[in-house]
This record gives sequence, C-alpha cells and structure tokens, in this order.
Amino acid sequence: MRIHSRLLALAVALASAGAARADDYPSHPIRLVVPYAAGGGADSVARVIAKRVGETIGQPIVIENRGGAGSIIGTELVNKSAPDGYTLLMGQSGPISINPAVYKSLPYDPLKDFAPVTMTTSYPYIMVVSPALAVKTVGEFVALAKSKPGELNYGTTGVGAANHLVTELFDFRAGIRMTHIPYRGTALAVTDLLAGHVQVVFSDPISALQHIHAGTLVALAVTSKERSPVAPDVPTIAESGYPGFDAIAWHGILAPAGTPPAIISKLNAEIVAALKDPETRELLEQQAMQTVGSSPEAFASFIR
Repeated sequence: MRIHSRLLALAVALASAGAARADDYPSHPIRLVVPYAAGGGADSVARVIAKRVGETIGQPIVIENRGGAGSIIGTELVNKSAPDGYTLLMGQSGPISINPAVYKSLPYDPLKDFAPVTMTTSYPYIMVVSPALAVKTVGEFVALAKSKPGELNYGTTGVGAANHLVTELFDFRAGIRMTHIPYRGTALAVTDLLAGHVQVVFSDPISALQHIHAGTLVALAVTSKERSPVAPDVPTIAESGYPGFDAIAWHGILAPAGTPPAIISKLNAEIVAALKDPETRELLEQQAMQTVGSSPEAFASFIR
C-alpha cells in the first residue's frame, strides 16, 4: 500500500507539472523551422500563420529557414530539438511523406520522431516556363521536349521533393526526358528559371503567381484535378491531354515527439483558430492555398 501510495503521488505530481507547463506555455518566443529557403510556399504559409498565432498567444513565433538536402537539414534540426513546444516544424509532403520512400536511410522517422499538430494548407503546383521558350500550351512544350531529349532543364526544391516527383510523373506520362536541377527552395528555382538557367519549374503558386501576372513567366497548367481559383484560365494537366493526372502538396505543423499532449492541444487550438480567421484565410487563399485545420489525430492518420 505504501509503494502504491508513493507511485500515485508521483503520478499526480508529474501530471500537475505537465499541466503547469502547459498553463505557462508559451513563456518565451517559439521557433518555427521552415526546411526550405525563404520566399517559397512553405515559407509564405509559415509567416502568415506565425504572425496571427503570435498575436493571440502573446509571444512571437520566429521563422528560421533551414533549406538544403531535400529539406532533410531543417527537418532533422527539429527532430533533435527539445520536445517542449518551443521548436516546431513547418512540415510538407516532401520531407514527411515522400522522403521515406526515396531515401534508403533518413536521420529521422516521420512517424516516430514527430508529434503532428495540424495540417494547415494544401495546394496544386503550377507548371511555368519562360516566354523565351515560345510555348503556350502543354502540348507545345511536350513537342519541344521530344525534339530535344535531355536538353531541357527543370528546377525543383531538391532530390525527392514533392515537385521533383510531380515533374518525373509528368515526364513519364508525356514520354519525355529532361535534366533535373535541384535547389534549396522553389523561389531559388524560379529565380533561375527567370534567368534562363532552367526551362521549366513545377512551382508552388506563391513563387510563380507574381511573375505570371507580370508576364515574365508563362503558366502552362496546374497539377490538381480541377482548375485553381487563383488561376482559373490556366488548364489542368489532365485536360491538356493526360487524363487522371492529379497531384497536390500540403503543409502542416509538427513538433518533436515527446512534446506534452497539453501543449500539442494548445498549439492545435490556436493554429486552427487562426486558419478559420477570415483575414488569415483570405491571405492564404490569395496564394492559392486551401486552408485545412485538422486535429492532431486526423493529421497523424493522414501522414500514416
């Protein structure tokens, strides 16, 4: 009985300590690691959410861009961080869903090493080329690529990244062959597209839309099953001759495994509330991002 009482007292003490930490959280700034260079879709979504949530929780959320190695560097940084809710990951389909399938070994396990908080957004890719390429449709692009096998370069956010696999899927469906040039973020790939170093990028919307509107890039198609509301005149790849083509990406917030459930719950409530805020939703929808906002359990199931 005495041992049982001591164990019960210890359990109560630990539970009380956990509750106190959650009640006090956050007591200082939070770091949100984006495993890509600044300027891309993940970075843009992270900054919109960080600003809104930081205002409601009373502590700033500081964005830290750690791009490179197919988003592994930034993802591993969060994996190695203390599970106290003060270092979070702006996760994306590339490092969480795709990397385990394309790398023989990873320094992290997306199922065991992270505690999902919420999926934030989903979006299609936009296939963009330089006006100098003198093509205006997917069909014209494919004809050009077939006439120059291996000579056209395409840029991505890195080996195994979501837009790398989307481009390879397109190559396979179209029967063409291009050369892959990996970057540390979509914004960098688009910069080199503008400079003529690569000929096509399957870009996240935020990195491409301003250049499409300015006429410095030409949008050939979107990768989703249906047209995007921010680019309604741009056809889908499916309606451009490749039926069934449907590829979207997503973003979501994750914490290191072992983060107290009460802190995960608090973060989830604050982020989901921000995603429901009309101003925040409008900012994200202007970037062709569809807001989601899910429970930690639903996000974990989606990742699995």
